[in-house]
Amino acid sequence: MSHGLSREELLRYSRHLILPEVGLIGQQKLKAAKVLLVGAGGLGSPTAMYLAACGIGVIGIVDFDQVDLTNLHRQIIHGTSDVGRSKIDSAADAIRDINPNVEVVKHETLLSSQNALGILSDYDLVIDGTDNFPTRYLVNDACVLSGKLNVYGSIFRFEGQATVFCSPEGPCYRCLYPEPPPPGMVPSCAEAGVLGVLPGVIGLIQATEAVKLILGAGESLIGRLMLYDALSMRFREVRIRRDPDCPICGENPTIKELIDYDQFCGLPVKGEQPTEIQEIEASELKAMMDRRDRFTLVDVREPDEFAICRIPGSILIPLGQLEARLGEVDNSLPIVVHCQSGGRSAKACATLKSRGFHYVVNLRGGMNEWLKQGEPT
Repeated sequence: MSHGLSREELLRYSRHLILPEVGLIGQQKLKAAKVLLVGAGGLGSPTAMYLAACGIGVIGIVDFDQVDLTNLHRQIIHGTSDVGRSKIDSAADAIRDINPNVEVVKHETLLSSQNALGILSDYDLVIDGTDNFPTRYLVNDACVLSGKLNVYGSIFRFEGQATVFCSPEGPCYRCLYPEPPPPGMVPSCAEAGVLGVLPGVIGLIQATEAVKLILGAGESLIGRLMLYDALSMRFREVRIRRDPDCPICGENPTIKELIDYDQFCGLPVKGEQPTEIQEIEASELKAMMDRRDRFTLVDVREPDEFAICRIPGSILIPLGQLEARLGEVDNSLPIVVHCQSGGRSAKACATLKSRGFHYVVNLRGGMNEWLKQGEPT
């Protein structure tokens, strides 16, 4: 048909077509649009599903992870039968089931300084569903350099935020957060937890903003940071402005190409072990326990985590209390430190070694790996 919509699509989008703000022309714009989702996790799940349902013509997905059982309470695009599958394959199947008219482009790779500009070049706008600071700065800078809008969202425990960055008239992510926090300062979802429905709220706001931007309808979140508190069920917003001294979108930018974002965020170079911290596998720890080796097992998680599950024989010293409780750790024995996923315990190992403790090792993957490979109780 001349308007580019099939009879099936006219019926599928009929509730859109009767909206004056959408109509036939608007639906054609949605079908012609190409949207890139960076991440097929908590935020990417609802965003992808609703963009597909709305009739976005091309949805690109960047992800290289696999579906884990711990994802399923919030990453609703994946199901129990998808555990162990590639997230990008699982998401693509779900999108096609929702709307077979949508073309899914899979970028099963780690977004990097080497490939970001090339991947972004094929899309009209970008939706940032990432959960780490290096990738957020990378997405931001790539969007600024490419002239693409960045529909941003983030979540933490019971709180979320969303806005639109990188427009010609608005701020970018660096205007709001000029410097990343010190490594380990902001815990991940695996360490701090996240309310399962929270990414649904923020992800749908990102999807809504993307649709509005494509249609040219309504007032976007450009220049406004929307904050959401699920516990109090309150939304509020903060006005944000472009920083004229911003190093990438300011009046005299100094960043003119993509940089090393791990280094910028203070992370160790890939493949290098920071501060020579040794690691052991869960299977090795299990073997030590079976042999009844003498060692000290220190759990640096929080009491609430410890109450859920623990490794037999471990002593609880939360990371924030470690400096004050060093006297409780026997330096005459080997020390194995663990947390939920390995990040906090790596910091604890560095602290112990700097205080003169000799044989200190980190349990690779923490409690998550112990539950998979060890002997959970």
